[in-house]
Amino acid sequence: MLNKERTIGFQVRTLDNLIKRRTLIGCLENESGITQMQGWIIGYVYENQDRDIFQRDVEAEFSIRRSTATVVLQLMEKNGYIRRIPVLHDLRLKKIVLTDKAIEHQRAVTHRIETEETRMIQGISRAELDGFYNTIAKIKANLEKPD
Repeated sequence: MLNKERTIGFQVRTLDNLIKRRTLIGCLENESGITQMQGWIIGYVYENQDRDIFQRDVEAEFSIRRSTATVVLQLMEKNGYIRRIPVLHDLRLKKIVLTDKAIEHQRAVTHRIETEETRMIQGISRAELDGFYNTIAKIKANLEKPD
């Protein structure tokens, strides 16, 4: 019989739940009505401000259909998180630009994540962290191998 306390899947799932709960406490995502997908898109555009991001980039990054991306982006625009601006070289294309509201949201989320990351590694040595990351990499590699 499996001891769930000693199974990786159970422990990862429990840890994931704790991290989500702690990270979302007091986070603007709960208060702003931003969905998880919208939050991911804001984060993606924020992290790629050095280049133009278009709807097709969002579709590819998150493996979502064009119709899904259209609906999500339209709602984000309606709610004041993004603007879609035509580009001069091809007026059919509209780059996605974050509004100040979205940037403020992303900064708050980033701060919250950094705070929780600091909390998670308290009392853990660099060697232990390195071992943890190495172990995670091996587990991922094992799961990515074909059956």
